[in-house]
Amino acid sequence: MTSIPQPPPGERNPLRALTLDRLRRRTSMKWRTYPADVLPLWVAEMDVPLAGPVVRAVTDAMELGDTGYPAGTDYAEALAAFAGERWGWDGLAVERTAIVPDVMLGVVEMLRLVTGPGDPVIVNPPVSPPFYQFVEHMDRRVLEAPLGADLRIDLGVLEEAYRRAVADGGRAAHLLCSPHNPTGTVHTAGELAAVAALAERYGVRVVADEIHAPVVTASARFVPYLSVPGAERGLSLMSASKGWNLAGLKAALALAGPGAAADLARMPEEVGHGPSHVGVLAHTAALRDGTDWLDAVLAGLDENRRLLTALLAEHLPGVVHHAGEATFLAWLDCRALGLGDDPAEVFLRRGRVALSSGIPFGAGGAGHVRLNLAASPEVITEAVRRMTAALG
Repeated sequence: MTSIPQPPPGERNPLRALTLDRLRRRTSMKWRTYPADVLPLWVAEMDVPLAGPVVRAVTDAMELGDTGYPAGTDYAEALAAFAGERWGWDGLAVERTAIVPDVMLGVVEMLRLVTGPGDPVIVNPPVSPPFYQFVEHMDRRVLEAPLGADLRIDLGVLEEAYRRAVADGGRAAHLLCSPHNPTGTVHTAGELAAVAALAERYGVRVVADEIHAPVVTASARFVPYLSVPGAERGLSLMSASKGWNLAGLKAALALAGPGAAADLARMPEEVGHGPSHVGVLAHTAALRDGTDWLDAVLAGLDENRRLLTALLAEHLPGVVHHAGEATFLAWLDCRALGLGDDPAEVFLRRGRVALSSGIPFGAGGAGHVRLNLAASPEVITEAVRRMTAALG
């Protein structure tokens, strides 16, 4: 496979818009980590052209020479409007937001506000590897509260983790992934309210990574953590990064509940110097004017979820896959294939397809791989063909 056909006239699916040859001209991590004969479906970058409003915002900034330092609240106002229209949430208070360099660096700053060196940070594995990397790098201690067999938060396990975290009288935080990466689980309002109640009972501070919030299927409903009862002392990080493929245009927003406003106010001023001004302009344009493009991507992702389910059933029936309700990632249980703890290594070596190894996702990750669905149907089909060939 060397190229992907161009979309037919009138095709609105951005995931069908680019040929593989054109994608390989990109210089980002997804396309430069592996040799050219490897099909990359690992890191969370989408194979799409940028939304028109984003391109115009960035182009206008270049023409104006508008490349200084970020200022103002346009980004927060755009997110507040998006949240009201998309999630029916009118509680995003612009005055309780702050611009941060990106979601994970924002997570680090929020954790610094509510914990100290050596304090525990609870995570729900399998979960995005940076949850481990960033937390440990900042001299905090990761405490696992694994998801249940249904890939949802196990409140009993979570409560026990909370109990252990505060047993010595110290401070603790819960780094919540919502929607959940890699499973695609969308936490319900009831689940989030239960988390908030436990956090209040045990004095644990919740920091929610909600970067995938815009990437939710039509059949599911994203619920912002700060919108549920009892979450007043919570903190959240949001961004247009994943929804509009803007990882290289750094900018995110930290949000505080009413009871956490004083914490957010303690964030050092210099943190706000880290985001890219052009990134802020791009994210703002995406949220304000890029919803039609986003809806076209979401429709394409739905098609790809159905396609992957059918392909796996036909060619790799031993792989267990529960299609997620959010993100553009698929979590595949490959343990029945007999490929050991790291099937991604086998698929790469034998099949020349790069998937994310499940091992860095923590407890429950061994024997699993994560596959990036934000590609054309032809690439998804070729990836499964290569995975199947790797078993031969």
